[in-house]
Amino acid sequence: MDLRQLRHFTAVAETLHFGRAAERLGMTQPPLSQSIQALERELGAALFARTKRSVALTPFGAQWLPHVEAALERVNGLPEIARRLREGEAGRLELSFVSTADYSILPMLVRRYAALFPDIEIALTEATSDVQITALRDGKGHAGIIIAPADRVLPPGLAYRQLVSEPLIAAIPEAWIADGRITLVDGHVSAETVVGQPLIIFPRRVAPAFHDLVTGYHAAWRGTPRIVQEAIQMQTIISLVSAGMGISLVPASLRNLARTGVRYADLRDAPPVLETGIAWRQDYVPATLARFLDIAAETAAGQPLASASPIL
Repeated sequence: MDLRQLRHFTAVAETLHFGRAAERLGMTQPPLSQSIQALERELGAALFARTKRSVALTPFGAQWLPHVEAALERVNGLPEIARRLREGEAGRLELSFVSTADYSILPMLVRRYAALFPDIEIALTEATSDVQITALRDGKGHAGIIIAPADRVLPPGLAYRQLVSEPLIAAIPEAWIADGRITLVDGHVSAETVVGQPLIIFPRRVAPAFHDLVTGYHAAWRGTPRIVQEAIQMQTIISLVSAGMGISLVPASLRNLARTGVRYADLRDAPPVLETGIAWRQDYVPATLARFLDIAAETAAGQPLASASPIL
């Protein structure tokens, strides 16, 4: 059975006349009759009841016809599907991201991409930067939103583009402000106050650039970080701050993560700046990723972060 035979069958079924069906198909009647007979032998059942004066579908033929029509419709749609896949209008995008991105650039990127390309399946996975980089090198996923490594140096074969830079702010237990342990001035906290407090931070092994940015701030103000707890998810860090275990320096977009018992305060003295970007394999840029990279560049250039809210 092949597509040619199926088209022969539908042409005869629609015209109920072998001569007119052959004319429509651009062939003579004998080969058409032979094609239908071969198809009937393969199916083990007659498709048409023939007399010298008429042709009619058999009950079997009438039941089979809509299935054939549906199959041919899908086949006829394959070139358009191929075009959409080729041009990145359909398909799948596999994107990983660090937890901090869920409160800054990620929501806007995904929402805009999904609005422009609703037929693309977006698979999102939260992971630390080190896990994402390893996965990309192993050929897994399409791209990852990561905290920029020092000097933006990535392993060979990976490309990188900056998406957003934002200052760090302090996440402080609200109880510490209420009891006077920490004093804010116009919503700001001084460096001297910050470096004297117990610290909750990302482990250096999973976010070396972020870790070094925070500890470097302490060192710049002649402080030695007193790390009381490490955690790999920003939500966990903020929960620990809420519990009164310590303070944390977090991206400014974390203000979008409201948590009872936590107050966010700007750093008064030269706040360090954290960069987030997107990494991907240089030798593998499917059309869905190429579209996403274009949107990422446009969004990073023109979208404010203050109104971002998490999508997960």
